[in-house]
Amino acid sequence: MAEFADLWWLGMLLAAFAGGAFGAAIGALPAFIFTGFLVMLGEGAKILIGDLSGIAGFDPALFEQSSAITGQLGFGPVFGPHISFAGGAAASAYAAKKGYMNTGFPYHEAKNIAFAQGPKPDVLVAGGLFGILGYWITSISVTLGLPWDPIAIAVVLSALAHRLFLGYPLIGKTDKGILNMDPFVKEEERIAKAEKDTKIRLLVEPWLGHQYKWADISILGVVVGILAAFTTYETGSVFLPFGISAATLLFLNLGVERIPVTHHMSLIGSTSIVAATGGAYMGYSLGLMLLTGALFGFIAALFGELFQRVFYAHGDTHVDPPAGAIVMGTLLIAALAMFGIFPDAAWIPLPF
Repeated sequence: MAEFADLWWLGMLLAAFAGGAFGAAIGALPAFIFTGFLVMLGEGAKILIGDLSGIAGFDPALFEQSSAITGQLGFGPVFGPHISFAGGAAASAYAAKKGYMNTGFPYHEAKNIAFAQGPKPDVLVAGGLFGILGYWITSISVTLGLPWDPIAIAVVLSALAHRLFLGYPLIGKTDKGILNMDPFVKEEERIAKAEKDTKIRLLVEPWLGHQYKWADISILGVVVGILAAFTTYETGSVFLPFGISAATLLFLNLGVERIPVTHHMSLIGSTSIVAATGGAYMGYSLGLMLLTGALFGFIAALFGELFQRVFYAHGDTHVDPPAGAIVMGTLLIAALAMFGIFPDAAWIPLPF
């Protein structure tokens, strides 16, 4: 059977292709919501099985099986955001370029990541190919031990790659200032040449029209960081807060107005208390851990807004601000560990 074992890499590429196509078919945002529910399921199962571990006749293999739900499904080569979400975002960019999308979306159609492309063959292939790209970027990052979230960096680099590959501008026109949101407030418009016609678009298009003011996102980051730290402190799961935040986007996808997007704040907030204490957060007061989570949730919120102003607001396709914030937030935590300020970096890879 050794010769078949050598085909493991082919199986992973096929899984990644299918995952990217899946994201294209149902839409990038619905695919990411699916990730959130899988992570909640996997982490919930681990917590439950951990509680049952002292019972006579308990099978330790159950813990490994529950871990696989998070690791191999939620963050794995089919449903991981670097594959299904990134593939779905690339598919939207491709479909808009081909003139397949006419949904009335107020921004460029390529930014419409909630739209399900369905079973259109060339769009599925585009999503599948970018699923493979996301898999390779993540694998290289893990192999080299690069000090950031290997999944988030793949989401970011995949999005920049589909912009360049499909002929979209890397950032867009920034004549009024790259960080300036005033043109959005004043509803300044531009006439943009689309692939099939022209349309009037806002000169600056914030990622979320209800979530871009510095004061708003700052308090949101503090609140979410506290909630994430509390959840991790009480359950022992660093990824459950991320899963909960991702799952709440179901309401955003269903059209509920003003739903905040918070998974970057959750993940950095929960990771911070694990890294800051070397995993021994239960030995510290709850209040101190919640303050730590609040600080890093706040930092992640600022990172996300900075990223959206640079890479999203002026461009034509979706480059994910939470993924960018997670890259920068995990890089910060890794740097604190490498300089000896934190005892370790939790789950974040380190180069040594």
